[in-house]
Amino acid sequence: MDQFPDDGEEIVDLVVEPDAAGRRLDAYLATAIAELSRSRLKVLIEAGHVSIGGATIVEAKKAVNAGDVIRVAVPPAVAPEPEGEPIPLNVVYEDSDLLVIDKQAGLVVHPAAGNWSGTLVNALIAHCGDSLSGIGGVRRPGIVHRLDKDTTGLMVVAKNDRAHKRLANQFADHGRTGPLERGYRAIVWGVPSLPYGLVDAPIGRSPTSRLKMAVLKTGGKEAITHYTVQDRFGDPKNPIASLIDLRLETGRTHQIRVHMAAMAHPLIGDQEYGKGFLTKMSLIPEPARSAIASFHRQALHAWLLGFEHPTTGETLHFESEPPEDLAHLIEAFNGL
Repeated sequence: MDQFPDDGEEIVDLVVEPDAAGRRLDAYLATAIAELSRSRLKVLIEAGHVSIGGATIVEAKKAVNAGDVIRVAVPPAVAPEPEGEPIPLNVVYEDSDLLVIDKQAGLVVHPAAGNWSGTLVNALIAHCGDSLSGIGGVRRPGIVHRLDKDTTGLMVVAKNDRAHKRLANQFADHGRTGPLERGYRAIVWGVPSLPYGLVDAPIGRSPTSRLKMAVLKTGGKEAITHYTVQDRFGDPKNPIASLIDLRLETGRTHQIRVHMAAMAHPLIGDQEYGKGFLTKMSLIPEPARSAIASFHRQALHAWLLGFEHPTTGETLHFESEPPEDLAHLIEAFNGL
């Protein structure tokens, strides 16, 4: 029998049931070991951490047979590549599987080109410490959904592979068959013609700017946003702006911002998708005009988040009040 090194790894032994015969090895293991994702298991297989009947297997697509004795050696999580940084976080809930934060404006979620430090991931690594048991073999938080840098509000983050896998499945399903809820509040220019409705328009990379997204006639990914008008600001006959409640049925990059701009009601403060509406500033009396001029981000807040706990099965529900800058903007509009 091949010997795996004794370096603190966890050993999982399995015997293939008759009804699983013929399945791919990685697919079978993903079902049998709930704590690990299929992609993580594929990496383990290809790295020589899986054996069948004592022989190391490195092909994830190998078919398993009834009665096969499979051993999986899961190495301990390695240190994260991003370094932890003591960035303040507003944690509204935390346990051994996950945490929910109320993200502040200006915080990028994940390290990337131009933002290798000062991100939410850096902050979470420092905050969680040893409670991170590893996502994909690395001690890092599991990001299952994102908010734009300047969007505020609620996010859930996984601490281990099992929680990451089960939360990711919920977000992939978009709440169609489970309790997942994502609610946003936005202030937009003008008022939609209908008090409620939905935007069903595919989104993809803009053909004119690779840094932006756009509604596409062909080639885009399905994107559905439900909206409800909550309040109107300004002259009742010709409102300047409105407060909108939005629910996502899909999760595309910049989805709300792109869909509202496509409706000709872009978000207040959105420098990417709403620049053309800055001419309306001259029509707005004080103090709302000054409030808009000093609001340097899109007026979008993730106020509602609900999901099924990946371990207990309990439905968790969280709500968040608008941050100070958005509350001040709403107050200024209410004064019109």
